Amino acid sequence: MRQKRFKLVSAFAATAMMGAFVAACSGGSGTGNSSPDAGKPGTPTTPNNSSSSAGATYPIKTDQTLTYWAELPGNLTGVKAAHGEVPFYQEWQKKTGIPIKFTTAPVNQAKETLNVMLASGNLPDMIEYNFVSFPGGPEKAIKDGYILKLNDVIDKYAPNLKKYLKEHPEVDKMIKTDNGSYYVFPFIRGDDSLMVFQGPIVRKDWLDELGLPVPTTIDEWTTMLRAFKDKKGAAAPFSVVSKPRVLNEFNAGAFAGAFGVTRAFYLENGQIKFGPAEKGFKDFLALFRSWYAEGLLDKNIANIDTKALDANISSGATGATVGNAGGGIGKWAPLITAKDPKAKLVATPYPVLKKGDTPKFGQRDQPFTQGGMVAITAKSKNAELAAKLLDYGYSEAGHMFFNFGTEGVSYKMENGYPKYTDLIMNNPDKLAPAQAMSMYFRSNYNGPFVQDKRYIEQYLALPEQRDAVGIWQKTDMAKHQLPPITPTQEESSEYAKIMTDIDTLVDEMTLKLILGTEPMDSFEKYVDKMKSLKLDRAIEIQKAALDRYNKRGN
Repeated sequence: MRQKRFKLVSAFAATAMMGAFVAACSGGSGTGNSSPDAGKPGTPTTPNNSSSSAGATYPIKTDQTLTYWAELPGNLTGVKAAHGEVPFYQEWQKKTGIPIKFTTAPVNQAKETLNVMLASGNLPDMIEYNFVSFPGGPEKAIKDGYILKLNDVIDKYAPNLKKYLKEHPEVDKMIKTDNGSYYVFPFIRGDDSLMVFQGPIVRKDWLDELGLPVPTTIDEWTTMLRAFKDKKGAAAPFSVVSKPRVLNEFNAGAFAGAFGVTRAFYLENGQIKFGPAEKGFKDFLALFRSWYAEGLLDKNIANIDTKALDANISSGATGATVGNAGGGIGKWAPLITAKDPKAKLVATPYPVLKKGDTPKFGQRDQPFTQGGMVAITAKSKNAELAAKLLDYGYSEAGHMFFNFGTEGVSYKMENGYPKYTDLIMNNPDKLAPAQAMSMYFRSNYNGPFVQDKRYIEQYLALPEQRDAVGIWQKTDMAKHQLPPITPTQEESSEYAKIMTDIDTLVDEMTLKLILGTEPMDSFEKYVDKMKSLKLDRAIEIQKAALDRYNKRGN
């Protein structure tokens, strides 16, 4: 293999934009069965028994040790330092019979560490990394001799994954390149309820006290925020995270969606649009400008991070935000009830202009999300064994293990339902449920398996959390969402440069127009600037990638 050095810079972030608008979930993943439940949504319906497949009988007898490079999930930061210390990874080796030597990437240094490792040519058998965002795309990683093209490997040694993809052609299309190459063992969300996990959140107890309805329109939001400010004394009636970008949670169309746009690329009658260059975005900014001038928005809106938002909500300075069901409502509910037992957070629909309309946009992930994917490297001398290890996650036994852990330890079956034990939900070592989950299974973040919706049913313990998912699902986002498209090698660097400049400009425009430091008439000037920065070319690259995606499998 040629030893190449390259920088994993803005191409990673920009290329990732080519796919779904957002990809995270509460607890680190987003939103997903034993054989008695085969056929239910979220269940990989395989004919294999719980210990074997057409290609392997587990545990496998082998004297080989596989090598595996990955990051630890964020939930385990400060809890464990390496994969080998985590019960899940210890048990994974026992269940498959395959010894694994893990290399744990340093926290927040995965890209840099991967860069050095690839350049050295000293590669493990498997790398867990988002290869969709690889500079030049997955085909470039295959061409450069870093990872294997997996078509033959999956066909011969991964019968569980192969069967799932055959039964789910929409997912099969997503996990290939434009050239038809399989390149990873993917993380797949197994149910619609696992794809939506974020939206607007308000203080329901304040609404009840003030005699106000749960807001559904922009006008109702304005009335509510004024009441929060004037009658509840909220110093920052509406606040939202603005790190690393201003209005960080708004890419999927929160509030801007009421004006027919998002802050990213989307589909409109088959055409690709960039929201910040459309008139609707000006109308959205005008709304937030008026809210800011009235003191309805956090005066520190440009600098709010998660810690500051937590403090605002727990102190009662903020009564409305945009957040997740798990890491939002689940985190904030105990903070506010500690001070006021009657305090209550609820989800609201994505706001619209006309009452009764269905929101056009909202957060929605794809079945194939760009985390937790595992590639087999081109230097591996154990590709067959690695494939069998990874295919275990798509078997019936592997499905239960990755989603629920070990029966009798982290879950027990009750009337055919895998219920988490107190080890997870009331951990004796005082680990939060998200941390305990990450110790014993992977369903609350990602990995090479199909996520089960029964995980989220238990992780979202509060009724308000479960209700939130149903409320936020009621949008037309699926009609306007770009699939996980990828650029060519040549397009990748060009697109990355264009969008780095344009995103910087959009952030500048957003902040200045909301804060009132420039007149609203400046919006047209910013749009002209976007065009001079080659926005049309970025859309052209997106269109070419979408055309190629639509031809996959044809």
